[in-house]
Amino acid sequence: MSFRQIRDRADRVRGIPLRSVLLATGAEPDRCDKAKWHTAQGVISVTGMKFMNWNRGVGGGGAIDLAIHLNNMGFKDAVEWLWQRFSGPDLPEQAGARPQPNLRLPPPDAGKLSRVKRYLTGERGIMPALIERLIESGGLYADNRGNAVFLLLGKGNAPVGAELRGTGRCSWRGMAPGSRKDLGFFAIHAANAEGIILCESAIDAISCFALQPWYRCISTAGARPNPRWLTPLIRQGCQVYCGFDADPTGETMARTMIDLYPVVKRLRPPQHDWNDVLKSLS
Repeated sequence: MSFRQIRDRADRVRGIPLRSVLLATGAEPDRCDKAKWHTAQGVISVTGMKFMNWNRGVGGGGAIDLAIHLNNMGFKDAVEWLWQRFSGPDLPEQAGARPQPNLRLPPPDAGKLSRVKRYLTGERGIMPALIERLIESGGLYADNRGNAVFLLLGKGNAPVGAELRGTGRCSWRGMAPGSRKDLGFFAIHAANAEGIILCESAIDAISCFALQPWYRCISTAGARPNPRWLTPLIRQGCQVYCGFDADPTGETMARTMIDLYPVVKRLRPPQHDWNDVLKSLS
């Protein structure tokens, strides 16, 4: 199957309802909690098109991510698995019926900015100069809940979404409602970057840049092997490295990305992720 065929099929199956995917794998709904499912991989909670496996601390969004997780398979195999089970005359309507919600970025709250700074410097070990640089450029701000907001930028540097990171006692991460992760990304780079390193989160991208400031470090906002903006980046001719986490999910997604884009090279963090590496040096 050609890359274009895989991409076209992926676009069609990505929006299959997660309930349908769960039922196809033999998962059983919880009797008391409609959002909870019992699977061979553990207990999974589903909210719309997002899921979270609380037993393994792994989550994702869309039918492909869920098929990968439940079946322990790669991206291409997951697309084919979904295609074989759900393709048919109803698939285009099923996958595309839900209109994309409008982007709702949380409004900035300057009064909570000091809390975000303390979190990023104290708990994440990121240098204050990098944080100030991102704040001045508008790529980072605090919302009224004290979350760190990392903007995803698309064409013309227009915001297309945001990664949110909680800075309180409970570790929390999410996306602004209506974020379009395939239309843009969070990035930090020097003027003349030698190449690109793809990371799983904005904090990892910042940490990676702190360690290797001669690269352009980009967040894929989750371990995703095939964001739509990746092909145009590769066509620019610079070397692209997959710097996903050194864990089973990161390794699987990295292998899938390299299968789809053989020019991409693996750059594995020497610890679990780039932020762990940065913190170990501080």
